[in-house]
Amino acid sequence: MKYIILLGDGMSDEPISELGGRTPLQAAQTPNMDALARDGELGLVQTVPPGYHPGSDVANLSVFGYDPKTCYSGRSPLEAASMGIHLGPADVAFRLNLVCLTPHYGKLYMEDFSAGHISTGEARQLIAMLEEELGGGPFEFHAGVSYRHLMVWRGGRDQMTFTPPHDLSGQSVENHLPRGEGAEELIHLMTSAQMLLNNHPVNVRREKERQLPANSIWLWGHGKAPRMATLQERYGLSGAVVAAVDLIKGIGVYAGLEVVEVPGATGYLDTNYRGKADYALEALKTRDFVYLHVEAPDEAAHSGMLDEKIRAIESFDREVVGPVRAGLKALGPHRILVLPDHATPVRKKTHTDQPVPYALFDSAAATQPDSDRREYSEAAAKRSGVHVAEGWRLFERLVRGAAH
Repeated sequence: MKYIILLGDGMSDEPISELGGRTPLQAAQTPNMDALARDGELGLVQTVPPGYHPGSDVANLSVFGYDPKTCYSGRSPLEAASMGIHLGPADVAFRLNLVCLTPHYGKLYMEDFSAGHISTGEARQLIAMLEEELGGGPFEFHAGVSYRHLMVWRGGRDQMTFTPPHDLSGQSVENHLPRGEGAEELIHLMTSAQMLLNNHPVNVRREKERQLPANSIWLWGHGKAPRMATLQERYGLSGAVVAAVDLIKGIGVYAGLEVVEVPGATGYLDTNYRGKADYALEALKTRDFVYLHVEAPDEAAHSGMLDEKIRAIESFDREVVGPVRAGLKALGPHRILVLPDHATPVRKKTHTDQPVPYALFDSAAATQPDSDRREYSEAAAKRSGVHVAEGWRLFERLVRGAAH
């Protein structure tokens, strides 16, 4: 039996008036996901446990089959694993976003949490400068992809609270700086970085070309290294993870999966959808399980781009779900789980914690197509009456069968 999870990050949404009260999932043309919903099990799953922030870290841990209540320690340690950065027991990792802040009436506002989706090449120059000027002591700066990077505080503090930058779009950052023990040191670090970044040649050039500058860093998503058993230890599964973002790769590393690098996979709207599908099918020839993640719908929603979100969902269905459905037929019995990790409503531009729709298809099950499940959507999943209250248990249904 082969197993694959196809995850469209942030696909789920809320009814939108411009769409006649439909969600983007309902408005998008998704014949392949519709077929999985019609021929398999359709339901709702609560990927974010009560009391947890609806971040991609918590939600994807659940989808990977891990209970966040027992293993979650923060987003950045997962990203550190993807980047090959070792964390000692006392070390704290932080997500570092390159952002664009703009002054307005004496306050600084979050103009763009991605600094205009700065290129990886430009970002690496900025992170290298920060490491040279501010690193060398307890702080280390590690370059990632585009605006997503990492800072490690060796022997640091971790009893602090932060606000994700994508939750602050268009808002003043004044009341959302780090708070708690050790916050003053981090605020000083952020202020020092602003002074260094403002006049860096990369930003001078970007402003001349009328692009947003990466004129500040934003620290969040901190934590220490978690303890997690691998999927081989838990279920006897070998596997791989296909993703462009370090968070998902990092969870895969802790889960004991091989990270598959796909040329042209960007973690943005221009990602190589079809390449991800092809590499996933190739990985399944010699492995039991693949986790395939596409970030594009979430990125569009964070930017408030309704048309782009619908286009990203359709690309995910056409270029990922379709080829995987077709390709798996040659590999024998298989199960496909398709879902988002969380909802990212376009109008709110941030994550929410409501349950999300999933479709679980088993090629070996003798199921009868259900005419009431003609579409893969939030509404159809709710009508099914199936609800998985603890999201991490959905993985058991994938591996052991829907009866579990």
